[in-house]
Amino acid sequence: VQLQASGGGLVQAGDSLRLSCAASGLTFRNYNMGWFRQAPGKGREFVAGISRNFSDKRADSVKGRFTISRDDAKNMVYLQMNNLKPEDTAAYYCAAGDLRTFGNPRDYDHWGRGTLVTVSS
Repeated sequence: VQLQASGGGLVQAGDSLRLSCAASGLTFRNYNMGWFRQAPGKGREFVAGISRNFSDKRADSVKGRFTISRDDAKNMVYLQMNNLKPEDTAAYYCAAGDLRTFGNPRDYDHWGRGTLVTVSS
């Protein structure tokens, strides 16, 4: 299983970014997909997840700003991030899991490498 995240970069507060994650080596439609982030010196934090049935959940800190979506035909999951804030600065990781739940790191078996998002004030 390979998960390749892309789309990170350096932006200013208030800007938008769209992260993409390309998945391979798995039956994508059978997996819940999630985005996590890890800021320097902090633990890994759940950002958003979308189930195999297209239900989604987001962390309170990003509600109203971030949207997760998936395209099963392309084996892709996306994270649209609007109105970015300096506290969103982190490495962002996509993950895949096939459990019933999808809001916690332990729900995920497969992880990609991070893509770095830096938001300047």
